[in-house]
Amino acid sequence: MQITLASHTLTKAINVMERSVRQTLILGDKSLLEGYFQAHTKFEKTTTNLFQLSLRTEQKQMLEQLQLLEIEIFQKVSAASQAPEKLRELDQSFQSFALLLDFSRSFSDFGYALIELEMDGMRKMAEDAHTVMLWELFALIPFAVLLVLGFSWLITRPIRQIDGAIRNMGQGELSKTILVDGPQDLMYLGERLDWMRRRLLKLEEQKTRFLQHVSHELKTPLTSMREGANLLAEGVVGELTVKQQQIANIIHSNSIQLQKRIEDLLNYSALQTEKSAFMKHQANLTDILSVVLQDHNLAIMNKNLKIDLACTKLVIDCDEQKIRIIIDNLLSNAIKFSPLGSRIKISATQLTDSVQLDIIDAGSGIDDVDQDKVFEPFYQGRIMPDSHVQGTGLGLSIAREYALSHGGNIDLVQTTKEGAHFRLTLPIHDPESYS
Repeated sequence: MQITLASHTLTKAINVMERSVRQTLILGDKSLLEGYFQAHTKFEKTTTNLFQLSLRTEQKQMLEQLQLLEIEIFQKVSAASQAPEKLRELDQSFQSFALLLDFSRSFSDFGYALIELEMDGMRKMAEDAHTVMLWELFALIPFAVLLVLGFSWLITRPIRQIDGAIRNMGQGELSKTILVDGPQDLMYLGERLDWMRRRLLKLEEQKTRFLQHVSHELKTPLTSMREGANLLAEGVVGELTVKQQQIANIIHSNSIQLQKRIEDLLNYSALQTEKSAFMKHQANLTDILSVVLQDHNLAIMNKNLKIDLACTKLVIDCDEQKIRIIIDNLLSNAIKFSPLGSRIKISATQLTDSVQLDIIDAGSGIDDVDQDKVFEPFYQGRIMPDSHVQGTGLGLSIAREYALSHGGNIDLVQTTKEGAHFRLTLPIHDPESYS
């Protein structure tokens, strides 16, 4: 098969060489011979590779004739490329090209004949084996059953390995090397899957580095903007009119929004690179809720929202900053999608060995199409509130990752009522390990 494929390559190279010479003669431009010399190099390389294979005597003789004839043509073309007045002499080489093609086709046909010969031998062996199996069938039935079971296991095992590898890559698990045992073709497929895994992992690392660099580059000018807005709002540079004060407040408010988006990007980047360190200690969940509600007090007042808070003193082992980010993301979503004058219900209850926090808004809820995707990074739902600056789509993704790292989870509770219902579950005591 290698010889046959190489013979096709020889034929293509000959056609390219002949076409380049014809174009040179028609247009009178010797620069077109560049295609000839490239095809000549490919021809030489292919013939050299063929000589390294186990050729029969007839094949070697044909290949030697091909080489000699091609060298003769090459010498003529090389001379013509050096002396333009000799270009017309290339007309005589077309007969040599035709002969060269005939030799190439003969070489290829001989290769096909060898393949047919091998196939005939294999067919005869198969027929002989079939005859033997018919005679020994009854004696070998138990052994045949064992063989069927064994081969089934050998075939299905690598297929299951490939299926598991594809499923892991689909779920974003790219750190585990893909190894497939079994037939050579399935092992090769496993190697290609592992190459894809490494490529995806590299792209993920590039994306993470990009997010880190962009986020850090944005934080410096944003800090200056916030400080300038604060100075203006505080009247350090002079008293402001009412409209000027409103503009300064708008700048300050939007700079806070922008900082939150940048922090989301940084948190997501840290999660992807597993550099988000956890500083665990006992914290009061009620105090964390109070701080988050205070941070969102202005947004709650602007929309005239009512907060129904039901939370007793609950002490858990956690990273307080990470839990605050989780609740902040859940609450900011609830505020964002709540209509004016509506209510947001927040309740925290203690179970046997965990704490359950429910946040329910009175908005339009989450579309059925979006329910399976709300925790995916950068995913934006179909329903967006009016007059709201679109976020990064990272809040819920980061919140769930932090919850999972604490040994808990965040779930979207299915409900027939309007509004979205998110439930945060956290263990009371520190898990043995963080994922």
